[in-house]
Amino acid sequence: MPLQGRVAIVTGASAGIGAAIAETLARAGANVVLAARRQDRIEAIAKALEDSGFEALAVRTDVTSVEDTRALAAATLARFGGIDILVNNAGVMPMSPFAEGRVDDWKLMVDVNIHGVLNGIAAVLPTMTEQRSGHIVNIGSVAGRRPFPGGSVYSATKFAVRGLSWGLHLELGSKYGIRITDIQPGIVSTELFDSDANRPFREWLEHAWEGKRTLQPEDVAESVLFALSAPAHVSVSEVLVRPVDQTT
Repeated sequence: MPLQGRVAIVTGASAGIGAAIAETLARAGANVVLAARRQDRIEAIAKALEDSGFEALAVRTDVTSVEDTRALAAATLARFGGIDILVNNAGVMPMSPFAEGRVDDWKLMVDVNIHGVLNGIAAVLPTMTEQRSGHIVNIGSVAGRRPFPGGSVYSATKFAVRGLSWGLHLELGSKYGIRITDIQPGIVSTELFDSDANRPFREWLEHAWEGKRTLQPEDVAESVLFALSAPAHVSVSEVLVRPVDQTT
């Protein structure tokens, strides 16, 4: 088990990619802390993991709250005595064409997809810099390389994640031994598109991808595990993972 004894926080762990990452890291030997707003969901996943013999803790967390992310780090330290891994997975994607002027959607994406990442980083950095080790994994997107109509603001937030990841490596890598990875998935079958606001996009996606294969949450989780399992002197900076059938 390549992560035996390491302590990993996973945000957005109540479903989809986050839940798959938490389960994959637990099976790789990590003590896992599941963070999300839906407390009943993360508690159920944590219980299932513990019933299978793994160490898991559920902490209700709104990543847009500095207080919540600090409390998450404190709860992790209290239970496991350290923080080795942070997976910034929490994210939202309300499709928001500029012409519709859905400013609240734009603000929500910035709050969760950028501020949420920064809040998580700020919460774990004191521990990681003191111990002079750690690994921060940011779940970005192929959209962080190329925007698409209707998803420009979402793409902008993932461009930001890519820039943050690069800058974190420059500041924290050689000085503190902290590794940074930006995981960039393509189309994944998750509940990210299930909101009423995204219904037109979901219907288009279902038609466009009829008979084609998308990524599954477990595929993204395996990419995270790959990066985390690299030797200590190796920093896997970016992982772009797409379905074979994705042409963009």
